[in-house]
Amino acid sequence: MAGCCGHEARFDGVSADYKRRLWLVIAINAAMFGVEMSAGQMSGSQALKADALDFLGDALTYGISLAVIGASLRTRALAALGKGVSLLLMGLWVFGSTLYQVFYVGVPQAEIMGAIGFLALAANMASVLLLVKYKDGDANVRSVWLCSRNDAIGNVAVMIAALGVWGTATGWPDLIVAGIMAGLFLNSAVQILSQAVREWREEEAHAAGH
Repeated sequence: MAGCCGHEARFDGVSADYKRRLWLVIAINAAMFGVEMSAGQMSGSQALKADALDFLGDALTYGISLAVIGASLRTRALAALGKGVSLLLMGLWVFGSTLYQVFYVGVPQAEIMGAIGFLALAANMASVLLLVKYKDGDANVRSVWLCSRNDAIGNVAVMIAALGVWGTATGWPDLIVAGIMAGLFLNSAVQILSQAVREWREEEAHAAGH
């Protein structure tokens, strides 16, 4: 697990138990992408579409995490940098598409939003419980935890948006939640990128010392 300073060992994912858990989480995310994107199209919910895109991004980046387990710190840091950049781009896309929707505000179907939001929350809580034991690893491992945590928060937000849409009969709650989710993606991207850069520099300093 992570130590209190940069020179202490961090969990790097080299564990059969961690790999099994990660495979389960990848399967959950891939399945939920299909379900939630279809529901987002049917309901006209921007928040559901944003969350579905996050499911897809997570499934892909978790695959990268599996691929680099056991590699050098530099390779793992590079993979985390790539995931941080993709999360940044995802946040910018959600933010931009939400701004676009502001000028064309339709009213999503609150019932579909709420039902799918609840299903997605259950899926992501399962993922969080599977990964919580390993939440304080290196940048590569930590990025997996942050993505799963973001998903669970996002699902709660979608359900709140559904309630808001139902109560106000407008699409604004949906757009507001999509904007908040974009901010969450961007915040996590900064955390992942910062840790990955620190670990890259630590590896360079360690290599220079030999």
